Amino acid sequence: MKKILVYVVLFQFALIFMGCEKEMMSYEGKEGVYFGVRHGSATSAENLLPYQPYSNVEFINIKKDVVDFPVKVDISGPVKDYDRSFRIEVNPDSTTAILGKHYEAVQELWTVRAGSSTATITVKIMRTPDLEDEVKTLGLRLVPTKDFVLSFPEWDAIPALNGGTIVQKFDASLHTLRINDFMVTPGLWLGSLQAGNKEGGSFGVFTRKKMEFLTEYLGLTYEDFASSETMPLARVALIGADAAAILIERFNAKNPVLEADGRLMFFGPVPWTSIVGVPYVPTP
Repeated sequence: MKKILVYVVLFQFALIFMGCEKEMMSYEGKEGVYFGVRHGSATSAENLLPYQPYSNVEFINIKKDVVDFPVKVDISGPVKDYDRSFRIEVNPDSTTAILGKHYEAVQELWTVRAGSSTATITVKIMRTPDLEDEVKTLGLRLVPTKDFVLSFPEWDAIPALNGGTIVQKFDASLHTLRINDFMVTPGLWLGSLQAGNKEGGSFGVFTRKKMEFLTEYLGLTYEDFASSETMPLARVALIGADAAAILIERFNAKNPVLEADGRLMFFGPVPWTSIVGVPYVPTP
């Protein structure tokens, strides 16, 4: 097993330092499959990123209600001039997602095409309301076939790789999809929670409902708030003023926009104070 890993390490080094495709070097041992998923820093080249035992399926970034999520599978051993098959199944030990609700039945038999050393499987994942509050997991595992054994049930991290969190040891025949629809505070959100749980700043406290309000009324997206490049300070001031004007108009029409806890939605220019956890009580 260690000998197989050495060949993979050497092959990766060849790709990194030569910067071009090379023929797979001679291989000794059984031909196998393993999950070849790599991710980490967005600024690093893919061939420098570490292999990972999981993938995040984040619907807030996918912007679809159903996605065919890709998962890469690689082979160890020489490329062949004929098709070969490998098998995938759901691993119940690492699955909390519900079949038919969060995902569709996973196709079992997949093919590594002639002349290829890799394949990409897809898993159909569905967006559901409960993913806004909790992560669901879908565990996948490779199953040996007449064409392939399991390459690295004890994967050791390659030290030269960087650009992300390195998981030192894991079973490369297993992979877990972490499915969620969380909406965390984006990179550039000029608002805060102040003393006494009061909202402050241009935008106040970030909430999903506030983001949905901005999308509905001002046509903004979650990605617009990713950085100062997409959200310069001049734009922040305009958004705060426009949002406040709509909220004030709704308030005066006795149809105020409320947060999930019942408090008045807040943007800096509004004339009211918004305290998290304290619902708005209209005056008679």
